[in-house]
Amino acid sequence: MKIQNAFRVGLVGTLGVGVGLLILFSISSLSTIIAYIGAALFLALGLDPAISWLERRGLPRWASILIVMTGVGLLVAALVLAVVPIVVDQVSQLVEEIPRIVARVNSQDWLEGLQEQFPQVPVDEISLQVTTAVTEFFTNPEKLSELAGGVLQVAIAIGTGLFAVVIVFILTLYFTASLNSMKRATYQLVPASKRERFADLTEQITQSVGRYVLGQASLAACNGVASFIFLSIIQAPFPAVLAFLAFLFSLVPLVGTLTGSIVIVLVCLIPGLGSPLTALVAAIYYLVYMQVEAYFLSPRIMNRAVKVPGALVVIAALAGGALLGILGALIAIPVAAAFLLIIKQVVIPRQNER
Repeated sequence: MKIQNAFRVGLVGTLGVGVGLLILFSISSLSTIIAYIGAALFLALGLDPAISWLERRGLPRWASILIVMTGVGLLVAALVLAVVPIVVDQVSQLVEEIPRIVARVNSQDWLEGLQEQFPQVPVDEISLQVTTAVTEFFTNPEKLSELAGGVLQVAIAIGTGLFAVVIVFILTLYFTASLNSMKRATYQLVPASKRERFADLTEQITQSVGRYVLGQASLAACNGVASFIFLSIIQAPFPAVLAFLAFLFSLVPLVGTLTGSIVIVLVCLIPGLGSPLTALVAAIYYLVYMQVEAYFLSPRIMNRAVKVPGALVVIAALAGGALLGILGALIAIPVAAAFLLIIKQVVIPRQNER
């Protein structure tokens, strides 16, 4: 009898471990789809305050959703049309420059200048090695196939990114349209005695997260527009691309604007693209802008969102970025805000009652 019980316990334990591993492997295999769903739900919560604002102005919900989603689609299309042609143009210029680069390497002009500056350097040996390496690279079929394979991988990555944008946009549209029904269905899963409290807390969390997302997107848009205008005035390299980078980095709270500013200043320092004076002016501008954002824009735009301590913002952004990349860094801050709200509304009152 003991052996049978031991066998039964071992069998059940083994099946439990197997089911657990199956769930983990399933989650790992579906990580991309889960990321799409999370991003779409995140965007739906962020767009819900704008939709609710239009509803309070007398518009039906379907019309409010149509207006907001059309605006988001036009914004995404404008960003793509502003960035993609510039990238394609720069790549085509690089391809056109390849024969000239090979010709310059094979010529002796740069070697003569090198010999004059550094008489002790074995110029002839360097010339032979560089010429051989460049010629071999552009004449070797294997090297060219590797280069073509890299270009193909980049093209596939761009196509995958565009497909992901389309999928997330469609899921966002569905989630936005059915957000209220999804909430009501979730409330039905909670016991009736706790349903009202659960619904109230859920509404607070979703509204707070939505306002946080909308406020952060507004701050990022301000940074992107202001960066494009300023960078165009000082004739910085690729102002549209750099402004787009400023917008993307600013979506990450607290550390995003600083990181994007550093990247833009470093790009302005690249020889042949910018100059030290341009980089210095850009650095001064972003120092001033960060002060304006911290003390003027952010308090007014984010005044209705949950306040998250700065240290928790950094920790949450780093943890979310390590787990899910840029998407994780974006989602981590509202999730931290939701946990703070739960602690304030549930945990602390219960502790005070004891």
